[in-house]
Amino acid sequence: MHLPRSFWHPALWLFAMLWLAAAAPRAQAADETLRVGSKRFTESYILAEVLAQTAAPHTASPPVVRQGLGNTAIVYEALRSGAIDLYAEYTGTIALEILKGSPAETREAMNTALAPLGLGVAIPLGFNDGYALAVRAADADKLGLRTLSDLAKHPELRIGLSNEFIGRADGWKGLAARYGFTQTPTGLDHGLAYEAMTAKQIDAIDIYTTDAKIDHLGLRVLVDDKQYFPRYDAVVLYKLDLPARLPKAWAALQTLEGKIDEHAMIAMNARAELQGVRFDTIARDFLAGATKDGKTPPSAARGFTAKLFGPDLWPLARQHLLLVAVSVGVAILIGVPLAILVFPHLRLRAVVLGFASVMQTVPSLALLAVLISLLGAIGALPALIALTLYSLLPIMRNTVTGLAEVPNGLRLAGTALGMTPPQSLQLVLLPLALPTLLAGVRTATAIAIGTATIAAFIGAGGFGERIVTGLALNDRELLMAGALPAAAMALISEGIFELIEFLMRRSRRAPLA
Repeated sequence: MHLPRSFWHPALWLFAMLWLAAAAPRAQAADETLRVGSKRFTESYILAEVLAQTAAPHTASPPVVRQGLGNTAIVYEALRSGAIDLYAEYTGTIALEILKGSPAETREAMNTALAPLGLGVAIPLGFNDGYALAVRAADADKLGLRTLSDLAKHPELRIGLSNEFIGRADGWKGLAARYGFTQTPTGLDHGLAYEAMTAKQIDAIDIYTTDAKIDHLGLRVLVDDKQYFPRYDAVVLYKLDLPARLPKAWAALQTLEGKIDEHAMIAMNARAELQGVRFDTIARDFLAGATKDGKTPPSAARGFTAKLFGPDLWPLARQHLLLVAVSVGVAILIGVPLAILVFPHLRLRAVVLGFASVMQTVPSLALLAVLISLLGAIGALPALIALTLYSLLPIMRNTVTGLAEVPNGLRLAGTALGMTPPQSLQLVLLPLALPTLLAGVRTATAIAIGTATIAAFIGAGGFGERIVTGLALNDRELLMAGALPAAAMALISEGIFELIEFLMRRSRRAPLA
């Protein structure tokens, strides 16, 4: 089956744009912009701002902060690929999770192992933020829980752990083997675990020792009596070319060595999690000397209205809309012609639709991690590719269904009138299949609006930024401030499609009037 030439000109244009977007991250690698990354928890957000603001006076352009990129695997891949230049990491994580080595490795040994990867460790910030398990103080007193060995004697207690901790080399598997835990832990987001503890849905959680909510919620940190956990001293993991590329900024970052002790870090975490202060404000106050010995300046908490209609609303809306519009547009330009081509061939059609169905089942974060590795980039490009892949199935399936629903008599009528196959496709088949095809585009758009929130995990922006940050802070208002605009966008898109379908029905009735 032939395709009208009008299909291909927009497709070639969009493919060219995507190719340029793919080349952009590599072209930027040689410029003078400092790119700072962070993981998806409070402390990492704050440290990213501290690093960026420290370097900012010594860079030609403002540093770019890529917040909340996800777990260690995603942020490390972003660094390795050159999408970011540095981020705050911890020695235990580097030794065990990245280098798969011994927890006793020195910083010098780490640098030796990292050098072939083009990476290095520097600037110990001055505090240790280790893993530990915590229980409610009342339970600790009642059951005599002081150490992890004590906890292992109570298999009836429910343990909830962050998904990253469950899968880490220095996480649950080794801990359970060392202490003889027999429980099967429940996987939880780190920010939500504290709420589950308060609601008594679980009895023990993994915590970071600088978490602000430990004392606030009356939790008891259990002693690691068999010394399973290594030290997690905060350091900077960076690209080795950074000192030569941005020497003044690197020299400024060196001044942070030893400047953040555990009291200061806990105080900064508390301002974010308990007072709702913005990460950039916390970093600015710390660098100005306003956070000392755990004392913090008073801050007025932002209400829901301020979070919902904050200054980031329209930039995030624009980013979200672009992600959806471009991905669905590219999916249309790929999916519709492909569905038309495979429609007459039953086996080929089954294979192509089967592939699209498989892509639909791949977890979004896993797909994003693979794309980051393949493309060597974070941000909009891998997000657009993922969203396009997820949009293909409803568009292709509905195109095939629409074509199959065209009565055979109308196909033969076109042939009887002397139409060529392209003319029959353009004048008969596609117009009759259009309502069903449009329903597929409508479904794909709804899927893209919801899935685009995941793009924030790799620095692509959109309303997901608020949702990701709200999860990290366990801030329900911030979560809703991200979810509600996304829901509003979905409702608006549904209204637009309803209007289009109404106009189509009206135009079909007009010749009969």
